[in-house]
Amino acid sequence: MLRKLSVKNFAIIAEQSIELGGGFNALTGETGAGKSILVEALGFLLGARGSSSWLRAGAERLEVSGVFDRDDLPKEWRSLYKLSDTTALLKRELDASGRTRATVNGIAAPVSALASLGERIVDFHGQHQHQSLLKPAFQLEVLDRFGELLEERGKVALSYQAWAALKSESEQAHMSDDERRRLIDLYRFQLGEIQQAALKPGEEEELESALPRLKNGERLKTFADGAYQLLYEQESSILSQLLKAERALSELCRVDAALASTHETVESARLSLEEAAHCVAQYRERLNVEPEELDKALSRMEEISRLKKKYGPSLDEVLGSQKKLSEELDRLENFESRREKIEGELAQVFARLEEDCDRLHKARLKAAVQLERGLLKELKLLGLPESRFSVSVELEEGRYGPQGADAVEFMIASNPGEPLRPVREIASGGELSRVMLALKTVLSSADSVSILVFDEVDAGIGGAVARAVGQKLARLGRGRQVLCVTHLAQVACFAQSHFHVSKAVSGGRTKVAVERLEGERRLQAIARMLGGRDSSAAGLKHAQELLEESVA
Repeated sequence: MLRKLSVKNFAIIAEQSIELGGGFNALTGETGAGKSILVEALGFLLGARGSSSWLRAGAERLEVSGVFDRDDLPKEWRSLYKLSDTTALLKRELDASGRTRATVNGIAAPVSALASLGERIVDFHGQHQHQSLLKPAFQLEVLDRFGELLEERGKVALSYQAWAALKSESEQAHMSDDERRRLIDLYRFQLGEIQQAALKPGEEEELESALPRLKNGERLKTFADGAYQLLYEQESSILSQLLKAERALSELCRVDAALASTHETVESARLSLEEAAHCVAQYRERLNVEPEELDKALSRMEEISRLKKKYGPSLDEVLGSQKKLSEELDRLENFESRREKIEGELAQVFARLEEDCDRLHKARLKAAVQLERGLLKELKLLGLPESRFSVSVELEEGRYGPQGADAVEFMIASNPGEPLRPVREIASGGELSRVMLALKTVLSSADSVSILVFDEVDAGIGGAVARAVGQKLARLGRGRQVLCVTHLAQVACFAQSHFHVSKAVSGGRTKVAVERLEGERRLQAIARMLGGRDSSAAGLKHAQELLEESVA
């Protein structure tokens, strides 16, 4: 859930924050007031390409930040960015030169990471904006989730992995002797290079921890000597003075026990300082200020860096490459004994892969029919009564992969006489939004995205269709957070949280304001949306009826 969105110096928005609620959030206001700018700002925060033209006149940089629920973020994010609180603050900036900077809880993050996160937790539905459901690969994922086919697909993935591994071995067995010898020589050299380095897991971290001590050994020794002398060695050291005080208090307590607790406090302090002095002495003895030790550590770091460039971006991956090279070398050197066995196994595994892919294909065809029926029902309620929808599932024999051999494409014809076309080719923003809303309604139980954003969802509709749109947005809001820019009262009245966006001129500059509407203020806003700028008694009555019916 997005709890708060803050925007600064973004287009006509000088500075504005909006605290969103759970469920269905509606953004209303006149055309050009800044509603879609807020949606665009959210897209920028989550990795969309930025433009210096967005920068408010006179500002050096724009800034967008969002407070998200920690539990909605992937586990790897919680670990990488040390997310221990219940919320996480994402921030992205853009300056006049086009340079962008992103942070997560103050820790620098690549924009690609924000984009990846955005694809996982937010869906934008509107003209010119990214929709994950328009990607054929994601459509395949959605169909499998809708048809509860993930377990079946997992079996295909295992069969494919077994077949791919045997196929690789088979290709090695059929390569020429010269090619095999060349690879054996190469793998032996690479394996020997890694083995000679005798790498250890965690070694790089240990070196990085030790280098500051090695580089600053003389300074650290000087500081340690000074601390030890002040604590223990000097005649006027802290421990010496504290010991004298302790003895004086001991003699005092023999006569008068009133300061017994004070004597115990001083004694405890003296014992703690003695322990501290002992630790400083041990640290001083461990310090190694020999120049050759620093040279040795730097050389080792350079060796590790060279191996990382050749065999993997991390030390763990270099060690993984060592294992893979050893396995590949073993296969190449012993290919004769494996050749006949591989051919027999390859035929069996390939037959199993074909069978698994065919079974998954048939299951997908059944799921596609059910998805088509559900979606057509929703489209009719959303003002597309003559539309046709089809889920194309084509088995591409011979093109096997971990997800099977099917190419899946969502196809639609919105009007009579039109041919079916891929959903991604729909040109109308409002029509596209309604199709996506219908998809989200049907697929709500299969989709894991937690935030849905709809812009222009009410384009070209009204009356009963608009009411149906509002009802579906509210229904979607029961299981996730929905943000919708709308101009229709029949849609806005279903929102759990209603925000009005307006703009005004002050001091010669345009300013945008966002107000959360409740009670009488919301009633008047709904009435104005129904009847224009002035809300009449009839408009107020109609607005009241809409609000009452929306919660019935």
